[in-house]
Amino acid sequence: MSEKRAAPQPWQLRDWIEQPLGDWVLACEKRVLKRFSSDLFGYYLLQIGGFPLTDDYLQDCPVRQKIRLDLQPTALASGPFIQSEAESLPVATDSVDAVVLPHTLDFARDPHQVLREVERVLIPEGRLLLSGFNPWSLWGLWRLFLARSGRLPWSGHFLTYTRIEDWLNLMGFDVEYSEFRIFRPPIGRAGVARKLRFLERFGRRFLSPVGGVYLIRAVRRVSTVTPIRPAWSPIKALEPGAIKPTTREGNHG
Repeated sequence: MSEKRAAPQPWQLRDWIEQPLGDWVLACEKRVLKRFSSDLFGYYLLQIGGFPLTDDYLQDCPVRQKIRLDLQPTALASGPFIQSEAESLPVATDSVDAVVLPHTLDFARDPHQVLREVERVLIPEGRLLLSGFNPWSLWGLWRLFLARSGRLPWSGHFLTYTRIEDWLNLMGFDVEYSEFRIFRPPIGRAGVARKLRFLERFGRRFLSPVGGVYLIRAVRRVSTVTPIRPAWSPIKALEPGAIKPTTREGNHG
């Protein structure tokens, strides 16, 4: 079990993803998450903590209502917002069609408890999309030297893919798709990054398990159970007062 630690604040993660290296990682992951979410369906999708992604990667996702949850609101995404800890979701059981965890487990106080809560709120056959940093990679090697610095993302848990897969299997999930990305070392200098661009193509073909990040789409299996659609509105699916408006409206890139 990973050690419990204080979760980083959204502004700390935002500071890192606004740097060239973080922005590049975010762009790569958003392309995969967009593909993973393009055929989802239902009424409610919940994105929990982690990287404060803008919502443009979900524009083509058919799920009707997208809701964000985090300790503090950010101005990077529009729509309903819930201010809460990921380890104790103020969301009704069996009420959400899809959950997105963009590096949420990497930075959660208790990653296993977050997954237990996700399993609770997802409907049978609901989908979970998640991303995480891979410790068995060049990024994991960098972390060995930088974890004690307290700097992000190196202070994250960096849980192995096999551990996440084991947790999901024990909770009744089946992994539908998984991909490894980010084969370049975590060097932010643009000139060096351009010279190492060939590693992305080479890595996806020959070195997949040692990519710097992994992305997973899993389905919550419940044997012999046919899900019945709840007859509540998005607000009624959550505890009273849970949804708070974000500070910005409109389209975001």
